[in-house]
Amino acid sequence: MDRNIESETGGAGHVTRKAVLRAALAAGLTAPAVLMGVPALARTLTGSEVAPALTPTCDDGDDPTPPQMEGPYFKPNSPRRTSLVDASTPGTRLTVSGYVFGLACRPVAGALLDFWQADVNGAYDNTGFRFRGHQFTDASGAFRLSTIVPGLYPGRTRHIHVKVQAPGRPVLTTQLYFPGEPRNNTDSLFDPRLLMTVRDAGGAKEAAFDFVLNVPQDPGPSPTPTPTPTGTPGGTWAAGTTYRPGDSVTYGGRGYACLQAHTAQAGWEPPNAPALWRLL
Repeated sequence: MDRNIESETGGAGHVTRKAVLRAALAAGLTAPAVLMGVPALARTLTGSEVAPALTPTCDDGDDPTPPQMEGPYFKPNSPRRTSLVDASTPGTRLTVSGYVFGLACRPVAGALLDFWQADVNGAYDNTGFRFRGHQFTDASGAFRLSTIVPGLYPGRTRHIHVKVQAPGRPVLTTQLYFPGEPRNNTDSLFDPRLLMTVRDAGGAKEAAFDFVLNVPQDPGPSPTPTPTPTGTPGGTWAAGTTYRPGDSVTYGGRGYACLQAHTAQAGWEPPNAPALWRLL
């Protein structure tokens, strides 16, 4: 498969799903409705960066993000938070952001991401929860982590550990890496497919990475969908309704159970939102 990297506007002038997601979030639009039929990249470049080796691109039939070993320092029950730092935390500030997609390039809402890493000196907190925390993707599949660039310790290159899990699906355990690190060439665990895109941001760093999970999805409409018929397919599901876990609805002659609390929107119909609805 051709995995040549493309810019945010994509090769041959095609707009990538990543670019549309960012634009939709910035404009406060409903991402699932905006994204219908737009192709995606697992990771895109920013600025004038040189392309490192690719993470898997997100398209039908492609490979999910590769797993890696958990390592000896994982601890369960980390606190739920999107920032692992405060004003007094030493180290170069780092923001990691991105999206979680399924196999059909549709965003996965409510996906769990559990991060852990070394401090600026290369040490892990094995008694408490410094530089440990979990969060969930938002309705557009996006996440954002505030942390520091981890320090080095013997035998490893610079990296961040993460576990990612779509609702009701197996856990992906993997590690994220930094481009341009000398130890990337000597670390036996290093995988170039897990390189983040990293850029300078004043005295801080900004990184981007998109996860592709082994989650089957309805691919949705084609890039040139047929006109939507008037009326509704029938059933009790309705846009604008607030649903709670366990609520039941019908849509298109089938029954569905709600998996996550949310307010329904056009584009989030039960057949199109497996992260929100389970077929009964």
